[in-house]
Amino acid sequence: MVLHISDKLRLAALAAATALALAACGGGSEKDAKGGKGAVAQNGQKPPAPVVGVVTVHPETVSVTTELPGRLESNRTADVRAQVGGIIQKRLFEEGSYVRAGQPLYQLDNSTYAANLESARAQLATAQASQAKAAADVSRYRPLVEADAISKQEYDAAVTAKRSADASVKAANAAIKSAQISLGRSRIVAPISGFIGQSLVSEGTLLNAGDTTKLATIRQTNPMYVNVTQSATEVMKLRQNIADGKLQAVNGGIEVDIKFEDGSTYGQKGRLLFADPTVNENTGQITLRASIPNEGNVLMPGLYVRVLINQAQIPNAFVVPQQAVTRGKQDTVMIVNAQGGMEPRTVTVAQQQGSNWIISDGLKDGDKVVADGATIAGMMMQQGAKKVTPKEWTPPAKAASGGAPAQGQPAGKASSAPAAAQAASEKK
Repeated sequence: MVLHISDKLRLAALAAATALALAACGGGSEKDAKGGKGAVAQNGQKPPAPVVGVVTVHPETVSVTTELPGRLESNRTADVRAQVGGIIQKRLFEEGSYVRAGQPLYQLDNSTYAANLESARAQLATAQASQAKAAADVSRYRPLVEADAISKQEYDAAVTAKRSADASVKAANAAIKSAQISLGRSRIVAPISGFIGQSLVSEGTLLNAGDTTKLATIRQTNPMYVNVTQSATEVMKLRQNIADGKLQAVNGGIEVDIKFEDGSTYGQKGRLLFADPTVNENTGQITLRASIPNEGNVLMPGLYVRVLINQAQIPNAFVVPQQAVTRGKQDTVMIVNAQGGMEPRTVTVAQQQGSNWIISDGLKDGDKVVADGATIAGMMMQQGAKKVTPKEWTPPAKAASGGAPAQGQPAGKASSAPAAAQAASEKK
């Protein structure tokens, strides 16, 4: 095979390029094997300290919130019932509407009661006529008996007839009142103000006197009551902690919040009305009742809710994110000290508050608590870093709304990621 001069020159250039590439790779490997930190040696700089998110804590008074299940109920409930018998002629309200006390609800057939009233009035007229005659007889007999024109016996009979006539008038008046009451009760009215539910009877239904048939139910829904039960053991422990000075009693009344099944919270706060002073022997529970305003009629009777009760307060407590605490036999957090190093601190967790822990002991005012201590400590061990740069941590919800780190990731983690990547690249 015969090669032209141009082909020979092309092959020579390719061989030279391959040799240069191999030399460069070999030199780089040798340099890494000897130095291991070539970038740091050339620049004469150390990798920057990782940036970690911290929460600077300060003491505050924190409410001890107890979450208990409960059911809402109306503060007043009245069943509408008939007090007299009769056939229902007409329903006078709209189902589900708001009715006021005394508002007519049903009209019964009142013809019989109207006739009884007229009969009572007629009896009163008869009694009044007898009363007038008896009074005239007494007036006429009095001077005659004094003049011995008639016997004493005749006069006493006239006086007795007068008293009997007076009694008959009173009885007739009472009969009229009774007839008027029965006639009035033939129109069934609302016993209380509130929202009325479904009508349980219709026109044409016959009601008997003294019948216990329920016609409808009226409920007052503003305010609402919520009944909850709490373990007697928890109540006793709470009272003991208050007596020992570990907790403070809430002054000015105990506030309550309502949480629905979807996790949302009712916009208005209620107040605890009372706690039953006795313990249920069968369940070991204590009943508590709270009053909740319901001006917009949002709450409904029978609704299942979670009740948050601020039963006491913890003085000089600290609030830190849950991920900042490592739970175990001894709960610990990581603190960034004045020298920029991290050190563990044993703490006492008193209670949970949403996504935070309430720390009652172990922290001091101004301590910088690492927002995610366990993760940051592990990252520092991998990088071999001994110091960190603290940066105030932003909660995920605020970070997402403010364009800071992504939700669910502390600000410290997001800031330290570039530094970690740079340190890792420099090691390579």
